[in-house]
Amino acid sequence: MQLSAVDLSPIPRGGTATDAYANTVDLATQAESLGFSRFWVAEHHGMGERIAGVAPEVLLGHLAGETDSIRIGSGAVLLNHYSPFKVAEQFGTLDALAPGRVDAGLGRANGPPAADDALETKRHVRDPDADHAAKIEAVVNHLYDAYPDGHAYSDLTIPASGDGPAVPWVLGSSPSSATIAGELGLRYCFAGFIRPQFAVHSFAEYRESFEASSIPGGVAQPEGMVAVNAVCAETDAAAARLRAVAEATYKRMERGELGTTPTVEEAIDELGGVPEPTPSTLDEDEWPRAISGSPSTIAGLLEQLADRVGVEEIMLQHVLPDHDDALRSHELIADGVGLTLP
Repeated sequence: MQLSAVDLSPIPRGGTATDAYANTVDLATQAESLGFSRFWVAEHHGMGERIAGVAPEVLLGHLAGETDSIRIGSGAVLLNHYSPFKVAEQFGTLDALAPGRVDAGLGRANGPPAADDALETKRHVRDPDADHAAKIEAVVNHLYDAYPDGHAYSDLTIPASGDGPAVPWVLGSSPSSATIAGELGLRYCFAGFIRPQFAVHSFAEYRESFEASSIPGGVAQPEGMVAVNAVCAETDAAAARLRAVAEATYKRMERGELGTTPTVEEAIDELGGVPEPTPSTLDEDEWPRAISGSPSTIAGLLEQLADRVGVEEIMLQHVLPDHDDALRSHELIADGVGLTLP
């Protein structure tokens, strides 16, 4: 099994965005040392006092200089906010800074209405799937200089290394994003920590709709990855205690409290107790939004989830207020799955 990670750059309690970015760098360099395949950073808007991950294209430029071999990328850059040409220019620049190891993770999401308005984003379009697919294809065409002669954009060029361009991925949490990835013949990453109930169906839709790519940057066969909220500690009980933070955070989100992260003690108090450990064997139709366990338990759980959707790579996401707990969790998971340096 391959492991990767995505980070939101949460601002630690009592800290600043500077602290959040330093933690992200720590996680990226640790992931590289542990043999992770890739490290992605996310994009969220309008919650800058709680989440510092607002500009993956900027943060990735910093990570390019702090890492040597691990792939780095966006999880995701939100295309509905931007011009495809500008996104391609940004990832061309990143490819030049980290030759041959940049992933252009392309997604979409609306934020708070005020943030979308400030970004001059149209919250409603006539055909959102067609619009998103067209933007993805445009980014890829710009990245790979693939517009045919005579096209209005055929003479536009972007910066590049000799080892790129950036590799495009379609990111999403619904069957519609899976269909877009399949029809374009691109790699697909499903956000299992957002809508786990759609994971199996989305990958089935991806494979059913897949067509060998007619655009550059695609793949001949379906290639996917699933992102999972997972936390690890020395024992199942200790890990369940840490998972309380994710469980309480999800309940806060249901109440409209976005971007806030309780301490472990606050989370346990809000939940009315420590959650039960995630069972080592999940029911056939069970896919928790967050899982926890000892290294051996987590390894088994990740294997089960990967097998259900037919992928060989898991992207780890976590909600942990303590940076040391996050680092230790990644270390233990890497040990549990027997990760080795390439």
